[in-house]
Amino acid sequence: MGGIGSAIALAPSVGENGLLTAEEIFEMKLSAELVVVSACETGVGEITSEGVIGLSRSLVAAGVPSVMVSLWSIPDDKTTELMTEFYRNLNSTGDKAQALRQAMLTMIPKSGNPKDWAAFTLIGEAL
Repeated sequence: MGGIGSAIALAPSVGENGLLTAEEIFEMKLSAELVVVSACETGVGEITSEGVIGLSRSLVAAGVPSVMVSLWSIPDDKTTELMTEFYRNLNSTGDKAQALRQAMLTMIPKSGNPKDWAAFTLIGEAL
């Protein structure tokens, strides 16, 4: 599975470049129930005969049942608003898909243009 190309940038340490690649994540065993990668275009990957390969696929392969990623760039302030609503809803319902849906519905009157806040998608389990 060489050369996936996606990575999460971390603070570098001695002997490490600070990049946690999708390939490295793919080989891990993670126990998180949900990983939210709220940077720009984190759900985009390379299209191959096996489908889209990127951070989301690597996280699911590593054992994360639910991954939230973005499909295009959105303004930071809208990301903050959406994520605040998402976590508030998730805390009260425990349903990831409904929490994201409700957060998006909350954004409509605040910013009617979906391109400013609708980039996030949930991959995997809803609960």
